[in-house]
Amino acid sequence: MNLTSKKVRALGLCSGGLDSILSALVLQNQGIEVQWITFETPFFSSENARQASGTTGIPLMVRDITRPYLEMLKNPNCGYGKHMNPCMDCHALMFNQAGTIMGENGFDFLFSGEVLGQRPMSQTMNSLRYVEKRSGFDGYIVRPLSAKKLPITRPEEQGLLNRDLLLDISGRSRKPQMKLAEEFGITNYPSPAGGCLLTDKGYTSRLRDLFDHQDTTAERELHLLKHGRHLRLNETTKIAVGRTQKDNENLLKYYDPDLDILIKVKKYPGPIVLMPHGGKNEMILLAASICAGYSKAPEITPVDVGVTTPKGNEIVRVIGVPPKEIKHFLI
Repeated sequence: MNLTSKKVRALGLCSGGLDSILSALVLQNQGIEVQWITFETPFFSSENARQASGTTGIPLMVRDITRPYLEMLKNPNCGYGKHMNPCMDCHALMFNQAGTIMGENGFDFLFSGEVLGQRPMSQTMNSLRYVEKRSGFDGYIVRPLSAKKLPITRPEEQGLLNRDLLLDISGRSRKPQMKLAEEFGITNYPSPAGGCLLTDKGYTSRLRDLFDHQDTTAERELHLLKHGRHLRLNETTKIAVGRTQKDNENLLKYYDPDLDILIKVKKYPGPIVLMPHGGKNEMILLAASICAGYSKAPEITPVDVGVTTPKGNEIVRVIGVPPKEIKHFLI
């Protein structure tokens, strides 16, 4: 039972993992009305959170935070993890966004499934405090799974929830959570591995290259980095080359005919080559030669390559450049 007669409402950040699920159920178990919010960017999706909501019946809000996330990502206050993952500033931004929605929708506090000591960078005592202070909602973030090992929060002081019914889990072992899941009858949940592309070496190499060569970045360009081979031809020109039919389809999905150039070999199977924002004639010819080199066209034989620019279509004749000779362009 709640310590007050008021119906208490809590808004939780949900990744869709087991800890998110358990944190909500622990609060729900003491009569608190819980709802989730999850965030989307090109770097991570809401898929697991949507599945968790479907499994538990807990309502879920989904918000796209790409614009503010990009601003933070280019210069995170605490820097990056192993690649370009700004974990602490990422969490602070998410709590800030959730806190605004909390105020607008009459929730009493925020919560998450974070466990003290589970992650060496983002879930230490100091990092949890950093996130809370930077969020703008200091004192209103409850972490039900580790609450007894953390400072008391304002909702607890106000009698909105019972600290005695919160938990004291800490450390990297997953056994306490698995035992709790069994007690709650939760059997279907994803592994604790991330799913954030900012921890992926290949993706972040491409992202760094993009940031290094462009002052502004369109959202479609961030999605484009997930597909095909990416080659930097010069300081102002890059191309993406499809590796599979699925790659080709995805390159077309993020192709902007008003800005980009599309290149495809005539008469022979091969990749689509996308040149975002176009390029000069010599770069187009080089890209056409690379396209031919990756195709099934005969070696050392002139082939026709279709080039679609914002101004129209043309055909250029080139000799393919073997992939081994353009490795230095690969990002």
